Amino acid sequence: MKRILSGIQPSGQLHIGNYFGMMKTMISNMETSDLYVFIVDLHALTSVHDRERLSTGTLEAAADFLALGLDPDKCTFWVQSDVPEVCELTWVLSTLTPMGLLERCHSYKDKVAKGIAANHGLFAYPVLMAADILLYQSEIVPVGKDQKQHLEVARDIAVKFNNRFGETFVVPEPFIGETSAIVPGLDGQKMSKSYGNTIPIFLDDKHLRKRVMAIQTDSTPVEEPKDPDNCNLYALLKLFASKEKMDEVHDLYTGGGAAYGYLKQDLYELIRDYFAGARTKKKELLANQDYLREVLAGGADKAREKAMQTLELVRDRVGLKY
Repeated sequence: MKRILSGIQPSGQLHIGNYFGMMKTMISNMETSDLYVFIVDLHALTSVHDRERLSTGTLEAAADFLALGLDPDKCTFWVQSDVPEVCELTWVLSTLTPMGLLERCHSYKDKVAKGIAANHGLFAYPVLMAADILLYQSEIVPVGKDQKQHLEVARDIAVKFNNRFGETFVVPEPFIGETSAIVPGLDGQKMSKSYGNTIPIFLDDKHLRKRVMAIQTDSTPVEEPKDPDNCNLYALLKLFASKEKMDEVHDLYTGGGAAYGYLKQDLYELIRDYFAGARTKKKELLANQDYLREVLAGGADKAREKAMQTLELVRDRVGLKY
């Protein structure tokens, strides 16, 4: 079975971009792959400097995954910082990573341009991500289109290490789903907690509807034709609606008759119904946080077994064993 790995930051409310960009793919692979799923709390430190928010967010993220269908008995599920080997590997990889490789990463530039404070952790984020991936000898990494460059960095680092010290790391391949390469937010940009343009999955009905109704659309009159390929509302509907429904919506866009208000109401109801069971399950999980901690601790033990094997090999390759 192929080893598939991906993670999510516990830095805010889970939104539908997280789900369709990564989580749905991961959960669907439980039965057919060697699945590694983790909560990336060390990455979250690049922007979250609030103890309560980070610790609470970690348990929330665990509840999110389990509520949406992840089975910890069919995968390895843990918190990033519970496997300290990743920090040592990050340092080793940092000593081989060219500055120019990191300076070309657009994610850092984009975040700083959006007003996120620049720090070394944010700049070196791709090296920690590479360590996450390579430590577990991951073969496939589901990523959004915006993270593809970071995976290419991980591949470059793996190849550079293997060429210098001998075959050590599996060179990972990206997986980008056709329908979820980039999930648009309320403003049409990529849906991101950093940009504040998300539709959280676990909002109550009132606030969920309010968020959906805030999706930005153009001012084209209802009776006029519209371009579905340049409409973020249309892109979001495609994630939830049936093919038959989308055929009808497409005809309304191209032929005239697409009323944004009615389509937003349809989207709200689709999202509400799609995640109804998960909302109930999450409440049950958060009422038993000791169970969540037990699941994460067990997952960390499993993850460390693989991590220690890889790190011992790395130490031997570079000369840290004597």
